[in-house]
Amino acid sequence: MGNTLKQMTIVSGKGGTGKTTALASFAALAENKVVADCDVDAANLYLVLHPDVIESGDFYGAKIAVRDDSLCQQCGECERRCRFGAITTQAVDELACEGCGVCVLACPHQALQLQTVSCGQWFLSDTVYGPMAHAKLLPGAESSGRLVTIVRQKAEDVALQRGLPLILIDGSPGIGCTTVSALADVDLALIVTEPTLAGIHDMERIAELIGHFGTPAAVLINKADINEENTQRIGNYCTHNGLDIIGELPYDETVTEALAAQVPLVEYQDGPVAQGLREAWTRLEQLLLK
Repeated sequence: MGNTLKQMTIVSGKGGTGKTTALASFAALAENKVVADCDVDAANLYLVLHPDVIESGDFYGAKIAVRDDSLCQQCGECERRCRFGAITTQAVDELACEGCGVCVLACPHQALQLQTVSCGQWFLSDTVYGPMAHAKLLPGAESSGRLVTIVRQKAEDVALQRGLPLILIDGSPGIGCTTVSALADVDLALIVTEPTLAGIHDMERIAELIGHFGTPAAVLINKADINEENTQRIGNYCTHNGLDIIGELPYDETVTEALAAQVPLVEYQDGPVAQGLREAWTRLEQLLLK
């Protein structure tokens, strides 16, 4: 692919379309690449790629209120002012605290202050498929978009250090902050969808988001044979909106078997879905060369 670093993010308008399954197979097929799992709210790519952690660090995100018990007089002013019910005279609920600082201003004894707390970790690992950057966000923690940016930066650093020309990014489903962070400044976005009404609707939403960035995009239709009429609707939408369809994968129960075996599908068997993913990757390589 030349000496220029290329980045591709795989996304889906909704969860459960097969996005991570596809990326795991692409990671097994691609050469000289870094994998970045940027679905930090529900990271699961590690289950298939089995990374060995070589470096890690804490992620400090949102601020929360912290009490100095030696100064607190338990007057209850903080509890009365907190609209989120996150603080009492006895404790601070870290998950409920929004870090707004009202309690800090309200406390007459200066017993409260806002502190940045660790709400996750980032990891740089080695796998049999190459280096991998990934993360773990604590349940209910905020600032996941910032954590995605850190994961991407770690992936770019190792790609430049090792002279690897490609980064494959597993983005979050939907159109939220983490998806935007995973899509920013990439060379290609791949939308994985399925021929259901929800799949079509959410594919259109994510396609509009990608179009806002002006990023080239392609579509991979999973379970394309479960509703031929809806598959045709997806094809028509892609034609009218200049989106390349790089593959139509049939429904196959061996996909679930491969997940249970914790290996990329293309290494589990060579059935129709695995073959379709191989052909899809060949087309993606051509798009990345443009």
